Amino acid sequence: MRLFAVVEYDGTSYAGWQYQPDQISVQETIERAISQIRNTPTKIFGSGRTDAGVHALGQTFHFDIDEVRDLKKFRHSINCVLPKDIHVLSLKVVDDDFHARLSAKEKTYEYRINLKEPSAFLYKYEEFVNQKLDLDEMKKCAKVFEGKHCFQNFTTKEEDEDNFVREIYKIALSEKDGRLTIRFTGNGFMRYMVRLLVGSMIQVGRGKISVQDVKNVLDSKERIPVSYKADSKGLFLVEVKY
Repeated sequence: MRLFAVVEYDGTSYAGWQYQPDQISVQETIERAISQIRNTPTKIFGSGRTDAGVHALGQTFHFDIDEVRDLKKFRHSINCVLPKDIHVLSLKVVDDDFHARLSAKEKTYEYRINLKEPSAFLYKYEEFVNQKLDLDEMKKCAKVFEGKHCFQNFTTKEEDEDNFVREIYKIALSEKDGRLTIRFTGNGFMRYMVRLLVGSMIQVGRGKISVQDVKNVLDSKERIPVSYKADSKGLFLVEVKY
């Protein structure tokens, strides 16, 4: 039986999703919980990695298991063993050929920026920018990123089977009460890609670089990744669609 799960987590205390030697990861923590309940080692397969400190509202994974009669009870048992900063939201049976990463068609990430006073309660979940940003210029920058492009200069990934080509369907910026949210939806995102895109957009908003500067880097045939990387704590994996 192959099970598909949706999980949320606060990534503050973890070295990212994927298993890391000598560090605690979200994947390892979930595997230990399921293995403890089943009393047998269990491997899970996620839709993709999230970096250290990145959060998730809708990360997904699958794993194979002997038949379970009561999925609701099984999910409850997993959540009882997991720490409070990780919570499995749903669990269902899927076909044996389903794969959480390979079957994914669309992902949505969200980046949160605080443009007013620092918050004693939300500082772990948003990036504080102590400077007025030009949102109109940032929206123009977002339009440059939309569509299918080679994002080789907006990732630290050393090589890619798709030659760094990804398609971003939409980037939406919304600001309310001094808090800016940037939402990215696309067919896939590489290592640090969203954080480098956000970092570049912030530099545009600050007037440090122009939209044309960003376009030149995006269109460049030479691989020199940008150095403007937003902090991991403001990033959330919102949803994975299949």
